[in-house]
Amino acid sequence: MKLTVDFHAVPAKINPAIYGHFSEMLGGVFYDGLWVGPESDVPNIRGFRKELVERLRAIHPPVLRWPGGCFAETYDWRDGIGPREKRPTRVNWWYRWDGRTEPNQVGTHEFIDLCRMVGAEPYFAANMTSLTPQQLRDWVEYCNFPGGTALSDERARNGASDPFGIRLWGIGNENWGDGGRMTAEDCAHLFNRYACVLNSACKDPLEFILCGPNGGDTDWTRRLLRAWRDNPFPCAGMSVHYYCGAAGKADDFTDSQWYELLARGYHMGALLDSHLAVMDDLGEEYRLPLVVDEWGCWHPDGSGPSKGYNLFEQQSTMRDALIAAITLHAFQDRCERVRMANVAQLCNNLHTLFLASGDRFCVTPTYHVFDMMQGHMGGARLPVSLDAPVLEQPGLDPLPLVSASASEKDGVLTLSMANLSLDEPYSVRLDALGRELRGEARLTLLRAETPRTVNTFDRPDAVAPASRVLPLSGGDVLTLPPASLTVLTVG
Repeated sequence: MKLTVDFHAVPAKINPAIYGHFSEMLGGVFYDGLWVGPESDVPNIRGFRKELVERLRAIHPPVLRWPGGCFAETYDWRDGIGPREKRPTRVNWWYRWDGRTEPNQVGTHEFIDLCRMVGAEPYFAANMTSLTPQQLRDWVEYCNFPGGTALSDERARNGASDPFGIRLWGIGNENWGDGGRMTAEDCAHLFNRYACVLNSACKDPLEFILCGPNGGDTDWTRRLLRAWRDNPFPCAGMSVHYYCGAAGKADDFTDSQWYELLARGYHMGALLDSHLAVMDDLGEEYRLPLVVDEWGCWHPDGSGPSKGYNLFEQQSTMRDALIAAITLHAFQDRCERVRMANVAQLCNNLHTLFLASGDRFCVTPTYHVFDMMQGHMGGARLPVSLDAPVLEQPGLDPLPLVSASASEKDGVLTLSMANLSLDEPYSVRLDALGRELRGEARLTLLRAETPRTVNTFDRPDAVAPASRVLPLSGGDVLTLPPASLTVLTVG
């Protein structure tokens, strides 16, 4: 098999924000996940789990979305400000599913503190379902106005004299579903109304994200964009949500279910292309950047350490890791039009990077993918040609069994290669147009004992990468082990 990197092509920059993350006030994501409280015996930084903060900071998260998700549909931001001991406990959106209430111990100030600790830009999901435009405008003023108003002075009394400068605001969440059961036309008209009102709260430029479709619903996209253009307010992007679903359990699946889920994950590329085609068909003025607000696997409940107590918590295998890799490849292949993406979710939940409970903690194989591939962030994407074998399955997209992506940043080439075959190693001869691949390289390999191996609190490194240095002399052949991710850096 031959893989060719094209250095002659005009490069396109990979927006680091496609490596973003999502943290909803849901189940164990925050409580006993990210947040343990400042009085906890668990080592913490101002209430946030110290080990998690350090591991998250290490992968340089570009953006962190909060507080939902569906949680945002009934969230009042005022519940999460002021002294924590005086904040109200509320019946939150997810109470019907897990019987847990929201103590509001993590609110606006705490979340901004977390973002600053890890270096992420905050991305707020604004509730267009049950709050008025004025209430959300107040949140913008509270966060962003420099001082001298009732709300900015209240922020100062709550410990932040300087404005937070929140730039990214998602107006609405899943408005086609539980976010109001709206029509596409209703959603577009409300977006224009809310964005216009929110934008008047301060002089700093804001970027508003329009609530786009569920998965491949191109009819929603077409109707939404037409209604938005009736009297448009400037829009920084249209969101898309896509979960590739489940095939078997998170850590108990057949060989055929391995490929079934990978094919669903690989479908992300075709799904994005379908919405981009609608925009192109409508015309230049409809060509909004895509923002994949939520993506990942959604396995049946109960495989995580809490055994079902934390809603949607699931384990992670190399199957999840490879879906993460090929999804990031899909975003990079379309980096001219995909401006941001946020994997769901950060801790103790779907397609998670971290599992935590009490004083116990581990990272998942998906974490390692984000770590290994962070060299692509902000790089110039280079086209890759690859004659990979393709698996055909009834009812599913054809699945190339090797996926690759290349980029260059500061003179360093990053080449990521995912072998999706369960049992076949592939030999890949490296080639390049416009330059020879020579010199010292670092090869990092992620694979597992078995396809169903997971990291646990007792075996936190059961699935972990290994690195080695190797010389490249041109025309080198690499062997990609089955069910593995290989990242090569040269330069």
